Amino acid sequence: MELAVYNIKGEDTGRKVTLNDEVFSRDLSEGNAEHTLYLDIKQFLGNQRQGTHKSKERSEVSGSTRKLGRQKGGGGARRGDINSPLLRGGGTVFGPRPRDYRTKLNKKQKALARRIALTSSLNDNKIIVVENFTFDAPKTKNYINLAKGLKVEDKKVLVVFAEKDDNVLLSVRNVPNAMLATAIDLNAYTLLNTDKILLTEGSVAILNEF
Repeated sequence: MELAVYNIKGEDTGRKVTLNDEVFSRDLSEGNAEHTLYLDIKQFLGNQRQGTHKSKERSEVSGSTRKLGRQKGGGGARRGDINSPLLRGGGTVFGPRPRDYRTKLNKKQKALARRIALTSSLNDNKIIVVENFTFDAPKTKNYINLAKGLKVEDKKVLVVFAEKDDNVLLSVRNVPNAMLATAIDLNAYTLLNTDKILLTEGSVAILNEF
């Protein structure tokens, strides 16, 4: 499949890039496609979690351990001391504890999930190919002009480069609905969580080899 290449002003350069069908035109009706995406996105989001949540249990609440009432005959529950979960200010029963949410996923599954996400993005007309570019200086205005030229200023945009470009990174990072990534660092969640994806010609060459 071929896509037209645009410049940063949004003008068609007359050139086209060829997309690898194995990467950008996969069969999404495959039985495990949705499950593969699920596993990859679950792993990505889980790895972002700190897992530092904690609530105090009965033994950790500050308070006297004196038994408040008789074991029987009070007409209510056997609540014990003031730290009982039955009382206001008492401990929490089976509350959250610090844990590690990270999971493992083999490289082939991650690569497959990325291809499925790229195919889905292409099917939804989210991908725009832009000629390789850079900015002379790190200015947010440079990116704003680029977004206006490509008519994506009101969209959530992912800009994909072949390699890290500091001037472009510093120009993009202050824009709330824009993000910069390198082709090798792409993942299914990032690809699907955008409205438009701007691929430079250099990044397409790398993605075609994925």
